[in-house]
Amino acid sequence: MSQVSSGGNFSHSTFVFRGFPELQSHRRLVALPLSMCYVSVLLGNSVLVYVVRCLETLHSPMYFLICMLCAVDILVVTTIVPKMLLGLLFDRSEISLVGCLIQMFFTHFLSSVESTLLLAMALDRYVAVCKPLRYAEIINWSMFAKLLVFTLVRSGSIMATLVALAGSLHFCGSATIQHCYCDHMALVSLACDNTDRSSAAGLAVIVCFVGVDIPLIFLSYVKILNVVLQASAAGEDRWKAFHTCGTHLIIMMCFYLVGSVTFLSHNLNISIPTSVNTFMGLVYILFPATVNPIIYGVRTKEIRNGFFRIFKVRAKKIMTVKVCPTSKPER
Repeated sequence: MSQVSSGGNFSHSTFVFRGFPELQSHRRLVALPLSMCYVSVLLGNSVLVYVVRCLETLHSPMYFLICMLCAVDILVVTTIVPKMLLGLLFDRSEISLVGCLIQMFFTHFLSSVESTLLLAMALDRYVAVCKPLRYAEIINWSMFAKLLVFTLVRSGSIMATLVALAGSLHFCGSATIQHCYCDHMALVSLACDNTDRSSAAGLAVIVCFVGVDIPLIFLSYVKILNVVLQASAAGEDRWKAFHTCGTHLIIMMCFYLVGSVTFLSHNLNISIPTSVNTFMGLVYILFPATVNPIIYGVRTKEIRNGFFRIFKVRAKKIMTVKVCPTSKPER
């Protein structure tokens, strides 16, 4: 369970997850809704990517961003849920320090990538609605290459620093992580060392992502709404535009708000019950991944129509194979 550090102090090398300790006697029941949620994330996001990939009419920047968002949702949920299910079903809740740091990096890295994608999608809609004549000039593959480099540099460097600071600490007290996965501050709070630098890094994450991305996203949607409402004479069109933008903003704000609270609760000594903080950490990961296929898939007319078109084609082929009799060779 522990190893001797170079300084002579003991430091744990293995930890145990204890999320929702009051539900430990019912942990197998908890695994059922979690498994259903995981399956819905995999199925919903995979179908959405499949539809966009199959239809050439959807091969545009906006739908490319949606596919990237789906891929990130699948990856970030897969980073934590299988390990959680092993703990709930088979009581295998242990994780090594290295494994914990790897899970921490990918969880926070992928979440930060999702933040960048949400910002890119908002800016894409802003250009399409407010500057339609310059859309092809601004939104192109060169822009996507720059976006990829920016995302990797920003998210990779910040999250690598976050994880490196956490990995440099000594853990000589409790080896129980009061969470369902390796959340940054859930691990850092167990350290015996001074954690000021890790806390500062956590605040830097909030500033770099929430402090930058939210204002830009909000401003983009406000300008989009302003243009659409001025151009739409019919009340139904106004309501549709308001409903669509409003829904997107609500989902995004939930993502950022819950993520910010879970990050800041330890940094600012906000008194939140451990189980509530654990639940919010799960919602922060699972909620966007579950509802994004609905928000950006089912409620998007082009994707919805494309899905039914593919389904009808597949159904006709199956019916044709079943109905057509097999031809017998003439004697």
